[in-house]
Amino acid sequence: MLNNNNLIKSNKMKFKNIKYTFLSLCAMMALASCNNDDDNTPVVDTATCNDGIMNGDETGVDCGGSTCEPCEDAMEPMEPDFSGTYAQADFMGRPGINTVLSADEATKEMHNVSIPSEMEATFQAAFEARLEAYHDVYANILGADPEAVNFEPNILGDILNGPTDDGYTNNPVTATVLTTVLANDVLEVAPNLPTTYFNGGSGAPNYEGAVGLTGRTPQDDVIDVSLILLFGGGDGARFSGQDTNDDGMADLPRLTSDGVGLTATVGTTFPYLGAPE
Repeated sequence: MLNNNNLIKSNKMKFKNIKYTFLSLCAMMALASCNNDDDNTPVVDTATCNDGIMNGDETGVDCGGSTCEPCEDAMEPMEPDFSGTYAQADFMGRPGINTVLSADEATKEMHNVSIPSEMEATFQAAFEARLEAYHDVYANILGADPEAVNFEPNILGDILNGPTDDGYTNNPVTATVLTTVLANDVLEVAPNLPTTYFNGGSGAPNYEGAVGLTGRTPQDDVIDVSLILLFGGGDGARFSGQDTNDDGMADLPRLTSDGVGLTATVGTTFPYLGAPE
């Protein structure tokens, strides 16, 4: 039979056991809660599938990813967008030609937006007249008769018209022929010849092996070549600032070069740009 002291001790022990049991249960619940937080199971929030933006791990707007419905057009290619207004700004087959041979800004702008097949009929005659007008101006500067200083058939003779025995002298490229070629600002391609704006081959007087107007390469000095074709005459150096009187002064204008050399090392892959200088 328990006395009062023993009864009090027994009640205290029961209370301690209950307290420890309760604390153990709390600890287990805390551990279970930690485990649930650490297992990286994402919380699914389907509300983001209807908010009109691409968020979470969606692969499209309100579609795709682990939560939303698959995107219906995920495997379909995007259609090209041709909306808006597009305008042709410039032809650059032969840079500078339009600028040099157009009589005014209006003609230049018209050439820039022309259809290639219509260029010859529209611009050839005007280009030829402009080329002859330049020679008249230089004749006046030199104090010569304008009728005596005209375009001289140039070094393209063998290339455009086929070779002859004595080179360019019997194989002329007239002003009409040249401006017909230049008015059509389209680079032609010669499948069996090297691509070049102009390569003079062996040079004057017969230019053996010369190739021209078969395209352009990044290293072609197209401005100088164009000026030579327009003003260089049969040997390519007609107006090159010569001192014809041997007085140490140039008696002829220098028209066969813009004086700007190609100094950049052009890359070998597209877009073929050189380092800034």
